[in-house]
Amino acid sequence: MNKRLTAFYWMTVPAVILFFVFMTLPALQGIYYSFTNWNGFGKNYDFVGIKNYINLFKDNNVGNAYWFTFKLAIVVTLLTNVLSLIIALGLNAKIKFRNFFRGIYFLPNILSVLIVGYIFNYLFSNVFTIWGQKLGIDSLSTNILGSEGLAWIGVAIVMIWQSIALNTILYLAGLQTIPTSLYEASNLDGASRWREFWSITFPLIAPFFTINMVLAMKNSLMVFDQIVALTNGGPGRATQSISHLIYTGGFQGGEFAYQSANSVIYFIVIAVISILQLKFLQKREVDM
Repeated sequence: MNKRLTAFYWMTVPAVILFFVFMTLPALQGIYYSFTNWNGFGKNYDFVGIKNYINLFKDNNVGNAYWFTFKLAIVVTLLTNVLSLIIALGLNAKIKFRNFFRGIYFLPNILSVLIVGYIFNYLFSNVFTIWGQKLGIDSLSTNILGSEGLAWIGVAIVMIWQSIALNTILYLAGLQTIPTSLYEASNLDGASRWREFWSITFPLIAPFFTINMVLAMKNSLMVFDQIVALTNGGPGRATQSISHLIYTGGFQGGEFAYQSANSVIYFIVIAVISILQLKFLQKREVDM
């Protein structure tokens, strides 16, 4: 037994060291630099205390980035879970080529986010506009990614399309855990499909709903690749997410310390939202 435990420890130590070197240490360095005025170049910098954190709450660009990110995350999280649950219910039914359709719906999850983004960028700017002009549909005749008021919808469409894949698979896994005897009993009682869903299906897949909601919200709040591929934060700053602002400001705008402070706040916000989601949704599981 001791030899087995020793082997386990030796297998764990390299992973811990790698995690500390490439994840924990850079995070600690970022926290350290957030209290300085370092621009990311050279070795000269001064400590400024919490000045960077105070200035963040006065920065309109930061406020707009947080507003855009929260708005996008809420819409994507809700629509992703609603659509993926509907698709999972359909794929769980006894239909022909069920396994084939499951594979098709999971395909977007294995594709590169950047590649998908560039493909949709081309579709929005070339293909859909041509279709709209030929069909006489004004809303499709112009590239929505070039509109300050509509560009976020294009980003949301791409995010939802790619996020549905994993959520659908998780919901399918949850549906497989429900005993068929419960549905047989409800049929004998004359329960409608809608009643079955709210009284049997949804309560029993509540843990899967919880993890899907948390993952979808976290991934949406951390949106970056889709922004780079579709709009690069434009038009203007209309679709600049928090991650994109931190990257462009920290590595291209000479605001390394300032954006390090932003990233600390960003991490705290995501952690708090995820914890609150877990507590609320897990409490709901117990109540159901």
